[in-house]
Amino acid sequence: MRSLTTFSGVVAALLLSAAVSPGEVNVVIEHNDTTTATPAFTFKNIPSPSMNDAASKAEFVLVDGARGINSGGLEKLHDGKLPTEADEPGENFYFLMGLDGGRLLVDLRSVISLKQVNTYSWHPGPRGPQVYTLYASDGRSASFSPQPKQGIEPEECGWHLIAKVDTRTKHGIAGGQYGVSISDSGGVIGKYRFLLLVISRTENQDDFGNTFYSEIDVIDRNAPEPAQVIAAPPPLQDLSQTFASGGGIYQITIDPTRAPDLTDWAFKELAPVAQEWYPKIVMLLPSEGFQASAKVTIDFGQSTAGCVAITHGNRITCTTSWFRENLRGEARGCVVHEMVHVVQQYNYDGGQSQQHNASPIPFWLAEGIPDYIRWFIYEPQSHGADVLWMRRQKNLTPSFDGSYRVSANFLNWVTGNYNNELVPRLNVALREGRYSDNLWKQSTGHTVTELGGEWKKWLDAELKVDENHPGSVK
Repeated sequence: MRSLTTFSGVVAALLLSAAVSPGEVNVVIEHNDTTTATPAFTFKNIPSPSMNDAASKAEFVLVDGARGINSGGLEKLHDGKLPTEADEPGENFYFLMGLDGGRLLVDLRSVISLKQVNTYSWHPGPRGPQVYTLYASDGRSASFSPQPKQGIEPEECGWHLIAKVDTRTKHGIAGGQYGVSISDSGGVIGKYRFLLLVISRTENQDDFGNTFYSEIDVIDRNAPEPAQVIAAPPPLQDLSQTFASGGGIYQITIDPTRAPDLTDWAFKELAPVAQEWYPKIVMLLPSEGFQASAKVTIDFGQSTAGCVAITHGNRITCTTSWFRENLRGEARGCVVHEMVHVVQQYNYDGGQSQQHNASPIPFWLAEGIPDYIRWFIYEPQSHGADVLWMRRQKNLTPSFDGSYRVSANFLNWVTGNYNNELVPRLNVALREGRYSDNLWKQSTGHTVTELGGEWKKWLDAELKVDENHPGSVK
């Protein structure tokens, strides 16, 4: 579904909001959701990205913050090229995981009559929306500082506030494709050479809140109308297939369109696992009034932000290159892990239980629970997180909050020794936004720190150093 909000003058309380300078600046925001977004970045009232606007020859400078590890360079913001899919890190620019955004300078190399600033982003999850403040300057003020760092107010060093943009909805963070167009009712925002974007992350519940910015266009009123980016090639033949699960309650769509060589494996080997285990996971993680998504999509892409697979809502995207190398190994178990994320629906996932005042989600539990279900319930025979696995690791210093397999081992130990309903209880609290460390005391009679110490003592005994072979373990 496509949504549009236009801002002019005093801003009303609307679904998508942006603060603007009253009576001067107009901010138009449009959203294509994950089902309508295409590589053409087509919007109803916002022009598609251009390939020869004023930004195409501008200098982009990272004033504050750091580029994401798998992010494209700053050139991705003004090269006139667009990503072809929703989760394509190398074709976007985004800030490093965990940072609260950063600051970006655009030097247009000369003063222009600034007509529009248009920004575009695309991601299936919380990295889709845009949150930033736009400043501009002609650079002529005696107090002008071209690169004000974080903590320095731009308006105190020669910058003018143009607009504040926030495309998040009132009720959560919707993934998809966003276009923002900033203009002036008089036709010209002003005469400026420099732009400064003070960019913020969209959420702080985890490290994945920095927006995937696909393009930034700057339109000069006195220049010829810029040409739009050439549309992407036609889509590939759709190879997706939907499988019924749980007696027809659930529909699991597996889409190997972008990796046709995986079609046979996906339909014959992955589909039966997904059909069997998605309903089981739903039963393992119940809570009152909660209904897991009836539809799940598993697709294959070129990259997933440095992960072998990643989940947003009810969509699991798998990194094709990794899966090709692990079809006979961890590939199916990896999807089971991701299906747990679909069922968890914690507040930072935009799930149906999202709450504004939800307690923080400990990352080690958010990832430890899926690995607990994967390694100790789905495939315990693979010994992927038990003591046998730990004995094979070099320089392992396990901690209960070490996340993934290590935390899964801790959860399995506490479950077996104290309370076999612990994981479902933790999950309910995490899903409903009311998790606290007190839950451990209530469920086991011990604090999580005490349990961690007891588990570590047991584990150390299991991982004794072989006295005959220093550095190895029995």
